[in-house]
Amino acid sequence: MPSPSTTAAQQCAPELTLEQVERLYERPLLELVFEAASIHREHHDPAYVQCSQLINIKTGGCPEDCGYCSQSARNAPGLERDELISVDKVVQQAQQAKENGADRFCMGAAWRGPRKGEEFERVLEMVRKVKAMGLETCVTLGMLNDEQASDLESAGLDYYNHNLDTGASHFEDVITTHTLQDRIDTVQRVRNAGINVCSGGILGLGEGPKARAELLLQLAQLDPPPESVPINNLVPIEGTPLGTAEPVDWSVMVRMTACSRILMPRSVVRLSAGRGELSEEAQALCFMAGANSIFCGDELLTTPNPSPSSDAAMLEKLGLKSERQRG
Repeated sequence: MPSPSTTAAQQCAPELTLEQVERLYERPLLELVFEAASIHREHHDPAYVQCSQLINIKTGGCPEDCGYCSQSARNAPGLERDELISVDKVVQQAQQAKENGADRFCMGAAWRGPRKGEEFERVLEMVRKVKAMGLETCVTLGMLNDEQASDLESAGLDYYNHNLDTGASHFEDVITTHTLQDRIDTVQRVRNAGINVCSGGILGLGEGPKARAELLLQLAQLDPPPESVPINNLVPIEGTPLGTAEPVDWSVMVRMTACSRILMPRSVVRLSAGRGELSEEAQALCFMAGANSIFCGDELLTTPNPSPSSDAAMLEKLGLKSERQRG
């Protein structure tokens, strides 16, 4: 008789139920990792890891009230607002990222959503210039309308990041200035424009197992599931509402990685923010469970990240290679 997780993974995602995902999440950890590892090898080459680098192109001053974010103008102390940086500076940082082994370059702006005008045109030019360098491009700019999504696609954008953050029952405990449906609507506009979707969540927001299962179900039921699924581990920032949040145990990151791989077998699953708080051993178990992407570089927006040299040493130790090393 097939296991509940195997049955769930083989079903069409819209037929999944929350109860099935909760049962999957609650399975013994090593059984979960074993099944996820098997599924991972059916759909991906386990020897390779995709490497992205993320930079802040516009810092602070965001009007949203996301409880984890230092860039919110509503959080005290919020970061000082910086204007959108120049295209030349983006190109310079993209070149450095490429030399350090990144194959995807991600640009983030602290906006509720972009406005039509010079700044958005500048972002489009950033996308065009970075794309011309042979790097995959990704931006995260907040909520989009149909026209903006179409403009980004025309500029050559490969991926748009817009995380669902957490499960439906917990969302309003973290964010009140927009809804989960607002985020899902943006993801759908991105999909309709023909851009790959990058969407995942954040652990450590005070959520319980039910909200984590809801998040997994929400992602798996997107049609199709995201091409890229970042799993973030909250880095508490002093002055934000979640600045004193208790960190989640390392096993939660492994469990969410394994569940993501089982439920979304073809997606790239990325260990994202908070990876610096994981030991090499915990990261190794995540790679075994189906993670096949990381952020490289010293910083992710406003939080620290393992250094490129330490990542290179870890990957070599584990016998993993970056996508740029693929022959």
